Amino acid sequence: MSLNIRRARPGEAGLVLDFIRELAEYEKLSHEVEATEADIADALFGDRPQLYCAIADWNGDAVGFAVWFRNFSTFSGRHGIYLEDLYVRPSHRGRGLGKALLVHLAKECVDNGWARLQWAVLDWNAPSIAFYKSLGAVMLDDWTLCRVTGPALTQLAGRAP
Repeated sequence: MSLNIRRARPGEAGLVLDFIRELAEYEKLSHEVEATEADIADALFGDRPQLYCAIADWNGDAVGFAVWFRNFSTFSGRHGIYLEDLYVRPSHRGRGLGKALLVHLAKECVDNGWARLQWAVLDWNAPSIAFYKSLGAVMLDDWTLCRVTGPALTQLAGRAP
């Protein structure tokens, strides 16, 4: 059995989008996926990519992924990684692939002198929460995630300062 973690390659935007759709289905959020293959290709491989993707290959088959981007902590004065998506296909869970992807990202942080690796998890996802805690993750219960999208985003952008 062989595991390889690698960067997504040009031409794999469709694969990345497939993983995104599978994750959205698992999270009961399929109705929120608007991204196209072209959107993903541009974000990962365009002129100035700001998005990164690690692919987990098991015996040569792509079976999981982690999509991330750099963030910045003003408190530490250093960059970090914000993990947007982490997903391993159900047929390959329990083999340490999710852990391997997180280890890969942690090494990216350490190797670059970045301050932290952070992400969000749905509050109903008890198996993932337990898994993350087992790796040393701390749940930030005193922070609430905020989001402005769609018409509310347009309305906010149109307000006078």
